[in-house]
Amino acid sequence: MRVLGVTLGDERGIGPEVVFKALSASRHKDEGAVVLIGTPGAIEQQARRNGCNETIRQWSGRRGAERGLWKVETTTGDSSAARTALNALSQGSELALSGDIDGLVTGPVNKASILEEGIPFVGQTEWLTHRAGDPSTGMMLLGTDQDGRWLRVLLATTHIPLSAVPGALTQRGIMGSILLAARACRELGLATERVAVCGLNPHAGEQGHLGQEEAVVINPAIEQARKMGFTVSGPWPGDTVFRDAIRGGHDVVVAMYHDQGLAPLKLVAFETGVNWTVGLPYPRTSPDHGTAFDIAGRGIADPTSMGHAIDLAFRLIGSRDR
Repeated sequence: MRVLGVTLGDERGIGPEVVFKALSASRHKDEGAVVLIGTPGAIEQQARRNGCNETIRQWSGRRGAERGLWKVETTTGDSSAARTALNALSQGSELALSGDIDGLVTGPVNKASILEEGIPFVGQTEWLTHRAGDPSTGMMLLGTDQDGRWLRVLLATTHIPLSAVPGALTQRGIMGSILLAARACRELGLATERVAVCGLNPHAGEQGHLGQEEAVVINPAIEQARKMGFTVSGPWPGDTVFRDAIRGGHDVVVAMYHDQGLAPLKLVAFETGVNWTVGLPYPRTSPDHGTAFDIAGRGIADPTSMGHAIDLAFRLIGSRDR
């Protein structure tokens, strides 16, 4: 039986609300066991508030587990909400690495709040990667537009200042991103593995007149991947490649920096977008939105992205089973 862990994220935000709204959808009932990770108060209160009347049992391991909702309670003590959210994230990681759960969906946390606690924190992707022993991982976001057309984006660099991007790009790093993008296509069961690589500069460098990164770093990585048998194209100008991708010309786009890839993704798939950490020993997904403190507790948060994150996690668990 498939077992999926779900953290509630920062419980001051919309995480608990969208989790229980998403789980109320009938399509999740027969997938397997869902283990909720959060404080006792949030689990019970948010379940009732969002129309979840199902009994939530205490999780004690896979033996004897059945389909339905379970819980692993995070103790708070004097911890802040930010520390509690990070504790839940760590618990979810431990359960996944030990094999007690098959995959993990993480609710949104507030990075600024965690940093204010004095905890070095770049993002959930980096936190989970480090706890897994620092394997090669990539942040992929994927979703559909209103016509059901897919856009999939994998980031060569993630949460770093824009000024640091050129220095962070290496041939080895871009090559690794291409390999992860191709791996993602296989895990998704796509018929092809067509990876498009963005340039860094306007017009992909304009043959060196607008920058040297394409010639010195990006092109050699593409050529190396081609020699290894991968279907890779580029470097493409960032102002056209996403249009071609959503029209079916590419399966995945490797973007050079965070906003280069996420701006077009969120423009066409904000409600359906899912964040997937490719390369972890277990499937990990999350919604592509934040904590939204401004609307928390008002009952108006949209659970669509969380629902898609849960769907994708179960799909990836099934893919690994096969």
